[in-house]
Amino acid sequence: MSEPTRSRAVLSNEDFKLLQEAVRFYIQSHEDDPISSKYSNLYHRLGSATRRG
Repeated sequence: MSEPTRSRAVLSNEDFKLLQEAVRFYIQSHEDDPISSKYSNLYHRLGSATRRG
């Protein structure tokens, strides 16, 4: 029986940085939108992911 293959990361650190930049742009463009606080939280989580990597 063979060993299971090691899983790979789906997104790279650069991908997280690109996503964070896109979310930042959205937040700036939709400041008055009530859902923008959720995007702000996502922005910070993406930043945390790039610092861990």
